[in-house]
This record gives sequence, structure tokens and C-alpha cells, in this order.
Amino acid sequence: MLREGDTGDWIGSFIGHKGAVWGATITGNAELAATAGSDFTAKLWDANTGAELQTFEHKHIVRSVDFSSINKEWLLTASNEKLIKIYDVTAPTVFNGHTGPVKKAIFMDAKRICTASDDKTIKIFDIDSGNCISTIDFPSPPNSIEISRDDQALLLITHGKKVEIYDGNNLNKLQSFEMPCEMNTASFHPTAREFVCGGLDFRIYKYNFETGVELESYKGHFGPIHCMSYSPDGEVYASGSEDGTLRLWQNTVGTTYGLWEMVNV
Repeated sequence: MLREGDTGDWIGSFIGHKGAVWGATITGNAELAATAGSDFTAKLWDANTGAELQTFEHKHIVRSVDFSSINKEWLLTASNEKLIKIYDVTAPTVFNGHTGPVKKAIFMDAKRICTASDDKTIKIFDIDSGNCISTIDFPSPPNSIEISRDDQALLLITHGKKVEIYDGNNLNKLQSFEMPCEMNTASFHPTAREFVCGGLDFRIYKYNFETGVELESYKGHFGPIHCMSYSPDGEVYASGSEDGTLRLWQNTVGTTYGLWEMVNV
């Protein structure tokens, strides 16, 4: 489903998968969309018309899709095949290295991809050679990864009851936050030194990651939170839950933005 980011209004639906959809993404110019499905396929869509452009067959559930910000024709997929694939969008490149299902894969830049697997590791792969160049081991499977949108290339990682920040260049751990429950997802604010996260206790938490101070905490969902993401302008963030809802939250409560209209009295 495609919706307006500032209002949540429905724009259209992409119809074609024969099972649950595990992941979705859209190019920066909003021309192409991609989805990851439990029907063992990733699909490419025309985001303007909703037409299905291509289907990429896999041998197991596809968990994650991501477009490169450098080349919009590069599509990255992660699946329970224990493989990561890059499509150009006609010929795949396959990366081996994980020993468990790969639940998330993202482009770090034009030369590297980062992957998270149920084998309790996060790996960095060189795109040109296909070789794994770095590995981070965890005591439990990492649930999510995100890279900051600034020049610092910080990695935001959730695993178990922890949210951690790593230097994406040398993989040094910079910060670690102990949370009250298992965290499934976290997202960086695009400019501020903040992140939001959510997990099994149905709550959303916001932290300043330089000071370690918890800024806010909200409860609105009636099920575990599985995905969160900030809007490019940082004004709102979205949360998706097992309760079957997607919710939009103001980053600064009380400002006029989209459907939120504040009147001084």
C-alpha cells in the first residue's frame, strides 16, 4: 500500500504477492517501489501506476529489500536462503557468508552492503568482490539495522534488549542502550542526535544518543512493534505493529504539520 507521508492518505495498492509482505521500499525520486514476500519473490513496481514491472524468484522467503541511493537500478534483497542478492535490475549478484536466514540488508554506500542474520551476526560485504570484509558477533540474532543519513555513517542496531550504535567505518561500538524489553526496530532522526525504537512492550521510546537521555515514551499500539522509520524531513516517524496498524507520530508535538493543525487560543 502507498500512502501520503504527511497525512497517511491512501494513494494506491500494489497487488501481486501471493503471501505476506515482509518488506517494502521506494526510490528517492518515488518512481520505483520494491517489495519482499513470503511467496519466495521480490517484486519491482512502477510507483506511479502500480504496475508490476519485474519479479525476482528466490528459493525461500524474502525478508528485506533496499534500493541503492547511488544507483536506483540496484536492488538489494535478503532472504531465508541465507543469501544476499543485488539486482542491476536484470542480473543478480549473490553474496555468500551467512549460516542462517538473512532478515535485513541495506546499502551503506556505493561499495559496501550491511546484512543482519539469524546466525547472530552482522556482516559487511564488498560489492565489487562479493567478499565479507567485517563481521560483528552478537549473543542473540540482530533484529534491525539502519545507517545514518549524514556523513558519519553510523549503524543503528537492535538485538535482544539492546539498541547499539556502531561506527560504520571501523565497526567500533560507540553507544549501548539497555531497554526494558526486546527491541525489534530503531530509526535515526535525519539531522538531530536522536533515535526512536520499539519492540515487544507495545511502547515507542525516543533517546538522545549523545547524552543517553530518554526523551519521550509513548504507548498507542496494541501489539509488538516491528518496524519504525523517520520521514526524510524528520518531522514525523512511522511505526508498524502486529496489531495491524501503521501509526504516524509527530517528532515535535504541538506543531502544525500535515493533518496536525494547531490553533493558538
